[in-house]
Amino acid sequence: MFKRILPEELDKNVFNAVGRQWMLITAKKADGSFNTMTASWGGMGVLWNKNVFFCFVRPQRYTHEFTEESNEITLSFFEEEYRDTLKICGSKSGRDCDKIAETGLTPINDNGIVYFEQAETVICGRKIYTDTIKESGFVDIDPSQWYKGDFHTVYICEIKQILKK
Repeated sequence: MFKRILPEELDKNVFNAVGRQWMLITAKKADGSFNTMTASWGGMGVLWNKNVFFCFVRPQRYTHEFTEESNEITLSFFEEEYRDTLKICGSKSGRDCDKIAETGLTPINDNGIVYFEQAETVICGRKIYTDTIKESGFVDIDPSQWYKGDFHTVYICEIKQILKK
């Protein structure tokens, strides 16, 4: 099934994996409930002498409740055959439907983190920093093409493990 690899062994092109192939951001509340959403903004690197990923969630997304409550966030990456599944997870809210039932995804609950059996790569992280993007922080980009006052929360997470099929 999955094997654990080191961050240095990750063979993904992050620009393609995040920006073109998309990913699922998943977090779990203390009561055991979880939610997931499709995302195409984020990245990975080194910060504060730690291997990290960063991802973004708008406050009106149902997943935001979960990423705010949980200290653990997973990023799940899938093969192209799951594009329609990712479209569903990006266009529907877990408030209104059971995305897992609609997509046929199989969640794996692994010591408090949730990811999906169908993923080909999973990156598990622990939040180390969070903040809200601020309009005043934009230097040379007009944020109005992306925002109408609903600025993303950014989560920087230390990579705790990477799982690869």
